[in-house]
This record gives sequence, structure tokens and C-alpha cells, in this order.
Amino acid sequence: METPSTYTPPKVWQWDAENGGTWAKINRPIAGPTHDQDLPVGQHPLQLYSLATPNGQKVTIMLEELLALGKSEAEYDAYPIKINQGDQFGSGFVAVNPNSKIPALVDQSTTPPTRVFESGSILLYLAEKFGAFLPTEPAQRAECLSWLFWQVGSAPYLGGGFGHFYSYAPTKIEYCIDRFTMETKRQLDVLDRQLADRPYICGAAYTIADIAIWPWYGALVLNHLYNAAEFLNAQSYTQVVRWAEAIATRPAVQRGRMVNRTWGPPEEQLHERHAASDFGTQTQDKLEATAE
Repeated sequence: METPSTYTPPKVWQWDAENGGTWAKINRPIAGPTHDQDLPVGQHPLQLYSLATPNGQKVTIMLEELLALGKSEAEYDAYPIKINQGDQFGSGFVAVNPNSKIPALVDQSTTPPTRVFESGSILLYLAEKFGAFLPTEPAQRAECLSWLFWQVGSAPYLGGGFGHFYSYAPTKIEYCIDRFTMETKRQLDVLDRQLADRPYICGAAYTIADIAIWPWYGALVLNHLYNAAEFLNAQSYTQVVRWAEAIATRPAVQRGRMVNRTWGPPEEQLHERHAASDFGTQTQDKLEATAE
């Protein structure tokens, strides 16, 4: 291991807004809006304000899966919140999510409209609203919710821990990378053991647990996240890879990954989504062919 740093924490921490790193200019130690900015509102019952990060993909995949089931009331408008430009600190977005994190949802079918924030909460809200992807039998429901909240509690170690120090930190710190790599691999092992005798996280049925976990851990082993699959020896988690590849073939998952994506190949981007026709036949054909 490299020589330990001589850094000594100060008695009282002070915010250094220019401390470097990919997200240094938008992270801050205070809450609340920084500017007035109204949110656009479309014609559908559900209004989503998000970005195609793993947490954002959870909700767009869920919505596309609901529509694929024929739940027409799940039609939605999706608007991008460009977190690298500080949209999450606009007054309109803060009114929907006081924590200034994507995704955030407004359900206009209720009176008054219902705001829902935090990706796990949105998945649970939609599952209960539409009666889909959440078991109703008590023991099975408890199992599904346990894995949903496992993901909510575990992903910060993967994203804010491993992902940050491996991919985004301005300085590669061996201690930090070692610590979060160890925890990420432990989590992959948890999933690999869980999936050893079942097709999906909770058994035979595809649920919100799969929808929540796949954009993080599925994307990781498929090398869609942090370009870290080789570093983590992701192929050794054979059950996770099998599960991730199977879910990647689902058309609703392919569509959901596109929504509010503003980077990558143009054919995989859909900055705003207002109707199924927004995806375009040619783009959808290309995505499904890629997954085969």
C-alpha cells in the first residue's frame, strides 16, 4: 500500500468549492434552491424529472414495463434534469424533491397532485398504484421489499464509494479504492448466491427488486458502469451475469435506459419522452438487435 497521507482533519471543516473532481462545482453542503426555475408540465398523468443515471433508469424502466403490461394510465412525460448544470437546485425541482436529487415524480391524477421522490419510493408507489411487479402474498412481498431496500442501502457504497473513488475522484487514493472495491465485490457475491437457484432476485417472478438492482449491479457486470468490469473480475459472478444479460433483452428495459440519456451514441439517447413513438422504430430495432 502507498505511504499514508499526512493530512490531518481541521477542527472545524470548511467548504472548498473548488476542490476538484467531476462533480465539485455542483456539490454543496447546504440545501434549498439556488435559482428560480419552473418545471415543464406535459399532458400525461405522470410527470418525471430525471436523468439516465442508474437511479433514474430504475423509474423509466418501471414505467416502460408498466406500459408494456397495458397499463395505459402509466403514460408519462419525462424531462431531463441536467445535474452537471445544477438543474436540481432550481426552485421548481426543489419543490418536488427538497433533497435535490433525481429522480422526482409528480402524479397529476390525484387531487392535489402527489410528489414522490427517492427512486425506491417511486418504484414502490408505482407498484402499489398499478398493482404490478410487487407480490401480494405477505411473505413474498416482504422478501421483495427486503431486496428493494437492500439496493437502496447498498448502492451508495457502489456509486458514491467505489464509483466516485475509482472513476471520478481527482486523486486515486488506494485506501479508498481498496475499501469500496472490497464492499462492492461482497455485494456482488451476495447477489450471486441469491441468484444461484432462481431466475430473478425474489424467485420466479420479475419484480421491482430486479428493476431497482439491475441498473446498478447489472450494468456493472455488463461493463456499462464505470468501465470497471475487468477490474472487479465481474465475469466470475456467473449468476449475476446470467441475470443481467437476461434482463438486458427486455424491450422495456432497453427503452427505459434511453429516456433522459444525454450522452453516449445518439441512437441510445432520448432526451425527453412524451409518447411511445418518441423512440422511433429504427432506434428500437437497433437496440433489440444489439441485445440479441
